[in-house]
Amino acid sequence: MDAIQQQFVSLLEVHNLTLSAQQLDQFEIYYKTLVEWNEKMNLTAITEREQVYLKHFYDSLSLSFNFPMSKATTVADIGSGAGFPSIPLKIAFPHLQVTIVDSLNKRIQFLRELVSLLGITDTQCVHGRAEDIARLPQYRDQFDLVTARAVARLQVLNEFCLPFVKRDGIFIAMKGSEIEEELVDSSFSLSELRGKIVKVNRLQLPIEESVRHFVEIKKIGATPAKYPRKAGLPLKSPLVKS
Repeated sequence: MDAIQQQFVSLLEVHNLTLSAQQLDQFEIYYKTLVEWNEKMNLTAITEREQVYLKHFYDSLSLSFNFPMSKATTVADIGSGAGFPSIPLKIAFPHLQVTIVDSLNKRIQFLRELVSLLGITDTQCVHGRAEDIARLPQYRDQFDLVTARAVARLQVLNEFCLPFVKRDGIFIAMKGSEIEEELVDSSFSLSELRGKIVKVNRLQLPIEESVRHFVEIKKIGATPAKYPRKAGLPLKSPLVKS
């Protein structure tokens, strides 16, 4: 274990998260594969090793600091990009059954190759727009936990993500430092999509000290048939009270 891995392990142990040697090996494979593929396609602007461990791996795992992962079996990651936060969560919590949805086929190809190299099971990588995939019966109202990491404003994310959540399941939006306005703007979409904010947790990343917020939303009813609207509409015309 080198200094970067030791720092990673120590930071996680503060939150009672312990990794085995095999799990550390998987994170190193993840890092090397990410950098290798990033030379062929744009997966991330962050490629320096220590920064990847902190800003991608640790940041992804921080979702588990405020939500007990033992409560979730099925997890969907919407707009996952290079696999954050779902693949780090899957490495750290192998019991999870993960479904990753992303609209770019090249990213899905990367993720399928990554899953194979990591030797992880129960991980499905689905190519398609969230609005289209959420209408398929095998994904609609099916997941214990759904997450998205800063891919859009909250009122848009609600329409992307809540249709995947089962009744009484949880959607956690991983957001940056400024969220007050988003919380206000999202109230109508929450009522339409049968979601209720349970709590908002704040975290300061170690070392660089940037702020993250975790908006935890409970699904209180089945998704109405008219949602999500057709692909492109949620971003173009977010849900607001008329």
